[in-house]
Amino acid sequence: MTRILLIDDDAALTALLGEYLEQEGFQVSVAGDGERALGRIVDARADIVVLDIMMPRVDGLQVLRHIRSEGTVPVLMLTGRGDEADRITGLDLGADDYLAKPCSPAELAARVRAILRRSHSAAGAVTENAAVQKEGPLTIDRQRRIATWANQPITLTGVEFNILDVLMAQIGKPVSRSDLSQQGLGRPIAAYDRAVDVHVSAIRQKIGSFDDGRSPIQSLRGIGYLLVRE
Repeated sequence: MTRILLIDDDAALTALLGEYLEQEGFQVSVAGDGERALGRIVDARADIVVLDIMMPRVDGLQVLRHIRSEGTVPVLMLTGRGDEADRITGLDLGADDYLAKPCSPAELAARVRAILRRSHSAAGAVTENAAVQKEGPLTIDRQRRIATWANQPITLTGVEFNILDVLMAQIGKPVSRSDLSQQGLGRPIAAYDRAVDVHVSAIRQKIGSFDDGRSPIQSLRGIGYLLVRE
């Protein structure tokens, strides 16, 4: 049974969401604020964390920093509908995706399943490719979900690995932001949605550059992104 740690200080909301998620077959643990969450993360052994950003005392961004310092468990942020700055900061810190509140329990369950599906399997568009693909200094092992640059491991979140995997499978070809969202995050891209761009920026920082200083991931204005060969 998939374990979810739900971190939110809104008791009525967590009761509603928790009941629905349990009816959908998930095992749900709840932490009512960020301070309690810090003591529950390890004990809960969660497969995914659903994390509200706006909480008293210890806010969601502080909790997210702690989670990312400990590992790569998928994190879905819950944010206010207009809080773009918090969304971008959260994605920069390693959250896998976000969902604006108020949200329906069914929408939350669907988003959780999408993240877990992408975290537990290679991106659908690359299932026909070899388990291990090497292009210059970059190597991807799809079976073990490991990436290396110049034989050094790259620490990627689940979504970051998915996006890099999609780019790797199409190396030398443009990949649209829409395709990266669908195949990397498991959902259609929304208007003014910058999640893909923030994840690509994080990947760029982690994999470094070629000897001549070029980034291996090029931006194509109005199209998407391109992974280039050395």
